[in-house]
Amino acid sequence: MLIERSAGLVVFRKSEGKVFFLLLNYPRGARRPKPYWDFPKGHIEKGEKPTVTAKRELVEETSLIDIRLVKGFREKIKYFFKFQDKKIIKFVVFFLAETKTKRIKTSKEHIGYKWLTFEKALKQLKFKNAKRVLRKAHRFT
Repeated sequence: MLIERSAGLVVFRKSEGKVFFLLLNYPRGARRPKPYWDFPKGHIEKGEKPTVTAKRELVEETSLIDIRLVKGFREKIKYFFKFQDKKIIKFVVFFLAETKTKRIKTSKEHIGYKWLTFEKALKQLKFKNAKRVLRKAHRFT
């Protein structure tokens, strides 16, 4: 079984007394049969620290640079998938970051983005592990 490691960020912003979470729309592709919504994330490169990966991926995927990491938040998930008849286990570590920026520019890797309240983001997410990460992040905001 192959192992992959990634890191990502649960990004939020506050506006008019409400908290909004950033979700990206991942398109259908070779590794995913259907589009889905999730947090910005990407592969950890050799020798790279997970927080560095998470920030780098955020910039690449959204152009967001004005973030502040929230101390004490670190959530790990794992999941399995098949690609080219190979079983892969993927480990992802998420950090929490606040931004003041509302408008972002997604990369070609994504087909859209949304800023959603906790309740709407929870409904938009498909995977149980992503919902668990969001619930924990919400308690930190």
